[in-house]
Amino acid sequence: MTDTAPASRGHDSGEAAPAEALLYDVIRRLWPLHRTVVRAVERELKDTGTGMTAGEHALLDALHTEGPRTVPQLARSMGLDRQPVQRWVNHALELDLVVTAPNPAHRRSSLIDLTPQGAAAIRGIQEFESAELRQRLADLPAADIRTTLHVLDRLGEEFRHLVNGSRVPPEETDTRGNRDTHPPSHPHEAKDANAHNHDV
Repeated sequence: MTDTAPASRGHDSGEAAPAEALLYDVIRRLWPLHRTVVRAVERELKDTGTGMTAGEHALLDALHTEGPRTVPQLARSMGLDRQPVQRWVNHALELDLVVTAPNPAHRRSSLIDLTPQGAAAIRGIQEFESAELRQRLADLPAADIRTTLHVLDRLGEEFRHLVNGSRVPPEETDTRGNRDTHPPSHPHEAKDANAHNHDV
């Protein structure tokens, strides 16, 4: 895979619009970047002897960030199917990194929470990773990082619409670039929202 995307043909001029070509480049880089990050995390976890996998690292990070969650809630927030998340939860339970707790909202779907050992483990990992990021990426301006987050959020949002079979026009933005909020305008979106509200 090359870093430079081949020019795709436009409808009229025969050339891709610059923003479109750049977006293709972003998308092309996401998968190899993801795999590289996973390999780096796996090496780090192996070196520290935690016994965790990269997936369990992501699980603990989600619990540390979001608090106690059910397996379906964790799967949704991580953009994954339930099965791999359940496997990570099962292994984390064996390692005494997480614990199950009763869920007041749903008796048959337990909450997953960090144990003190799990909380200490993820804090230690994040402190190490933060130090590495500060050292290796100190030249990146905060404004560039915020722009990157904005672009990734938009890509994720639009591709979720594609997965759900919806075609939603871009939301209008105000003069500061903030997106207007509105109720779901497509049956699939409404169905998705209702499912998320009831599926715990």
